Amino acid sequence: GEAVEDDGTSMHLPAFDSLINLPVNSIFPYAPSFGKPELRELWKSFIFKKNPSLNNTIISKPIATNGLTHGISILGYLFTDANDSVVLSDLYWENYNLIFENAYGAKVVTFELFKNGGFNIEAFSQKLNAVEGDKVNILLNFPNNPSGYTPLTAEIDMIVTEISKQAEKGKNVVVMIDDAYFGLVYEDKVFTESIFVKLANLHENVLAVKLDGPTKEDYVWGFRVGFITYGIKNGSPELYEALENKTAGAIRGNISNISHLSQSLLMNVYSNADYDNSKKRKYDILKSRYDILKETFKNIKYAEYFEPVPFNSGYFMCVRLKKNLNAEQVRLQLLNQYSTGVIVLGNVIRLAFSAVPKSKIPELMENLYNACKDVDASSLIY
Repeated sequence: GEAVEDDGTSMHLPAFDSLINLPVNSIFPYAPSFGKPELRELWKSFIFKKNPSLNNTIISKPIATNGLTHGISILGYLFTDANDSVVLSDLYWENYNLIFENAYGAKVVTFELFKNGGFNIEAFSQKLNAVEGDKVNILLNFPNNPSGYTPLTAEIDMIVTEISKQAEKGKNVVVMIDDAYFGLVYEDKVFTESIFVKLANLHENVLAVKLDGPTKEDYVWGFRVGFITYGIKNGSPELYEALENKTAGAIRGNISNISHLSQSLLMNVYSNADYDNSKKRKYDILKSRYDILKETFKNIKYAEYFEPVPFNSGYFMCVRLKKNLNAEQVRLQLLNQYSTGVIVLGNVIRLAFSAVPKSKIPELMENLYNACKDVDASSLIY
């Protein structure tokens, strides 16, 4: 329930009035479990604007979630059962384990992401063909976290072909598309739209589910707003309404609804005349960091201890260690001796260039090199 003032506005503490320059009823009342209607419509228009290849494809209205993590969890609840397989690349965000395996009892099944410097379509195909039963759950994340890789246009087409083959066999395919880092592509020939555009009207047996939001696209990590959008060939308004209702019902039974304040702030920012230009300026900062990082790998001395995993987009890139170096030891050496924090995944180290000023990227690489050199020297002693 809610409380209201005598004038019908939402009851609230006056101290908030000087902090937030928005109408009271755009801040304090509950938002609908579907999300704020005008924001849903606006976000749908953004999807078409950013993905012109959708053309006139009929898709659902986006349903608001409490960020993309929550959105993925809702999809796990709706579409995965215990012991189901969820196929994804071997370089992936560790929260997928918590969601699909720990929470819903499904099994994360991985394929090797790279072969010969590009997307490993053979491994992807083999894992899809190995899934038993009449249902295939796939999760695609481009730009990929942690590698920072987005497939080339030709690779996207091959991925779509493999998914289509599963549908043609009569399998029901759910493709969850984690577009958290959408729009941050830094190289030519890389596919700049969401793979959702290729899947939303692919086949009656393929349900494409787009997970996106302003978290990374608009640099509002703490707002916790994301969206779930559905696409399927010959999807009718009635079908999409049912999916939207089911999704909103799951959200209502889970967290009730999404922050009204965050949604209202976004609506105001999106109407700002400088929105597009300011967003481009932030993109340019990230790209300049990417360019410097890419340039540093021309220094051949780094190849003694590590090599870059293919990267062309996003917030991150990874290096694969050589000489049997222990990545955890390198991480600790970086932290303790060089005040540098990184994430370790097996023998791969993730670097978040999104959080490193351009001027400090050469220092980051030197720190990594020196930490590897230290660990290598200590292993020779013992």
